[in-house]
Amino acid sequence: MNRSNIPAQVTASLAAARAAFAKGDVAETERLCKSLVEAAPQTAGAWALLAETALLRNRPNAARICAAKAAALAPHDALARIVEAKMLFHAGEFLEALDAARAAEPLVGDNPAAADALGAVFGLLGRHESALGLSQRAVAIRPEAPQYLFNLAATERMLGALEASQAHCDAAIDRAPKFTLAHYLRADLRIQTPSSNHITEMEALLAAGDLDWSAQTALRYALAKECEDVGEDARAFAHVAAGAALWRANIPYDARAELATIDRLIASGQQTAGVCGRVDEAPIFICGLPRTGTTLIERVVSSHSGIAAVGETGAFAVEAGRALRQNPAKPDLDGLGARYVGVIKGVFAPQKSRFVDKTLQNYLHCGLIAAALPKAKIILVQRDPFDAAWALYKSHFSGGFLFSYDLEELADYCRAYRRLVAHWNSTLAPDRLLTVAYEEVVHDLPGQSRRIATFLEIPWEDEILRFHESRAPSATASAVQVRRPIYHSSIGRWRRHARELKPFIARMGT
Repeated sequence: MNRSNIPAQVTASLAAARAAFAKGDVAETERLCKSLVEAAPQTAGAWALLAETALLRNRPNAARICAAKAAALAPHDALARIVEAKMLFHAGEFLEALDAARAAEPLVGDNPAAADALGAVFGLLGRHESALGLSQRAVAIRPEAPQYLFNLAATERMLGALEASQAHCDAAIDRAPKFTLAHYLRADLRIQTPSSNHITEMEALLAAGDLDWSAQTALRYALAKECEDVGEDARAFAHVAAGAALWRANIPYDARAELATIDRLIASGQQTAGVCGRVDEAPIFICGLPRTGTTLIERVVSSHSGIAAVGETGAFAVEAGRALRQNPAKPDLDGLGARYVGVIKGVFAPQKSRFVDKTLQNYLHCGLIAAALPKAKIILVQRDPFDAAWALYKSHFSGGFLFSYDLEELADYCRAYRRLVAHWNSTLAPDRLLTVAYEEVVHDLPGQSRRIATFLEIPWEDEILRFHESRAPSATASAVQVRRPIYHSSIGRWRRHARELKPFIARMGT
């Protein structure tokens, strides 16, 4: 870069880097930004983009360092501070991320990009009302921007404002018909009918043939959902299978490594024998595979007047990882429990005497939870494996649960999960761990709810049975379903696809 003309070249190069990032070209973004910071190391925008690309490459520590550099260079720039907050969150520094997000809020002003980005960060931190206000501000400033409309719709879905969410999805699609994530979100907001659906519109978009693989995947899953709603089961499965194959072909995934992790947990017990922490809190953990009824159980439990839901925080896994890295043989259980509770209270701010954390993959940490938090209660949720298989296979999780995109890999993981549940049931005391079957809750909500209340040692309240009336946010894939009274229609649904699910069925039987 010619140093005699650096300001003009910086502006042009930064604009080019942002354009490359917007197109998804990570390598070109990095090339341009690295050239920029070599010639003009004070370019905060380049450091912020390098933080974003490092995060995409699963390098959270590098992302955090680059983001901190951007924030230090431009302490009054809202977007630089927001990137810092985002990277702190992804590095597992939740308290610091919240502080950074709060510091960024006064800097947002009338910048719609900053309002939208900060709203997303507050959403990650479970501050959905703050996220809603910022998303509304971004849309008010730039109502024609499809991304802002979509992000507002996603936040409204979490908060149960389903009609508003649909209206904003419609608006985003009107402005950007190829915005397939908006199609995907819209499909989930209600049960479609033969006389009112978007199938023809989406199939025409798919047939046009100019979508990248990620957009095609989202559209396939949206089509599958709407086809199933209207009784077009064969078309639904065909769209799921095509979408799953496309995603699996483009996302790196080591199935053997995931299974080995579970086998190591079973072999080790993931506990320090005879040693327990001394934290006095009594959190409730609800965990299990996705789409198996965990959100239903969470809503039942958190409908009690003394219990607040904090969502899927991921906080225990972060703190457990730190404790095990510091001392794999003898982790500091007191410190682990105290740090976890501190993060929940400081970031997610439950306003009741007890809280329920529904991080699904805490099923990997039941032993450490029991050891570090001696008053904690753990509820493991199970579901008929064939219904679970179809529910998982037809769900698009984007960045997670990569075992669910191939039927044989899905069967292998479900078998491993079943082994792990059996292990926890054999090693943890019955007053610490309760296994709940989704089907039993659906068929006998009063009886199973009382069983859960007894296990949690909470007094009975009739409000527990009216879980669907709760106005609490839900950021899960089941956020729409849990706002309806309990229903039986998903039990046995796999039978509609028994022939197509044969690879899963055969693998489960071996």
